[in-house]
Amino acid sequence: MRITGHGDEKYRTGRRLTATAEWSALRIECWRHEAGLLNDLYLNCTEVAVMLAGQVNVRRTGDGEFQEAFGRPGTSWICPAGIRETNIELSAPMEEVVHIFIPATLMEETALATYEIDPARAKLGYAGGLDDPLLAQIGANFRKLLERGIEPTDRLLVDGMRSMLAAHLVGNYAADRWLPPIASRSTNSIDPIRLKRVIDYINSHLEHELSLDELAGEACLSAFHFARLFRQATGLTPHRYVTERRLVAAKDRLRSGRLSLAEVALVTGFGSQSNFNRVFKRMTGCSPGQYRR
Repeated sequence: MRITGHGDEKYRTGRRLTATAEWSALRIECWRHEAGLLNDLYLNCTEVAVMLAGQVNVRRTGDGEFQEAFGRPGTSWICPAGIRETNIELSAPMEEVVHIFIPATLMEETALATYEIDPARAKLGYAGGLDDPLLAQIGANFRKLLERGIEPTDRLLVDGMRSMLAAHLVGNYAADRWLPPIASRSTNSIDPIRLKRVIDYINSHLEHELSLDELAGEACLSAFHFARLFRQATGLTPHRYVTERRLVAAKDRLRSGRLSLAEVALVTGFGSQSNFNRVFKRMTGCSPGQYRR
């Protein structure tokens, strides 16, 4: 059976394919996804998506089951074969994500050989927003292979990673074992709706000076509690998150080449070209001018 992926023509709206590779029982694609609604999907294989760069709130529905989760580098999503995904919405660009596609037959064989599970019961759960170090590491390793190019001597390595991934999925995310986390409304977490409201506000006000009190107000929280819960949810302080979003916006402007460096600094909220140069070089290792060239 041919493994379908997002590289097919009908899946390209809102997405940009940056690298791909395929073997007999595995297909890898690396994408940048734009903010907004993506096309509905239906695949004949199991898909594992591992986010490598960016911060984004992801909403999706699989066969009527709604999910919402905040994604950051290392966050993963699983869509089992045969699931129809609809209403896929990103609050911001997903800068880089590796999609791993494996055939349903491999999952069934792994279930029987590794866990002595009836292949008919090998269906995976529709799991999203996962903080799974092994999935994150496998995604990062596949990305490295794509960057340097796959050599014939890599076949054993790829086969081993594929087998490890299949066994991990069956052992941890089988539909009758995996349960989605219960959304907490306690003071120890920030709910996805508030978080999305804050992120949307940041993305639409990058050119303005943003204060902690202002962002906390969008979440209807005190500045102290907001700062703690935001970092818990995203892995970044509000200041670092805003700076990284401004950096992404500045890179897009620099690539377009239509504005001067001073203008880019102003429209992305860095205030001055000197501050823009200093922050950009500290976080990327090169100056804005070097990046543009």
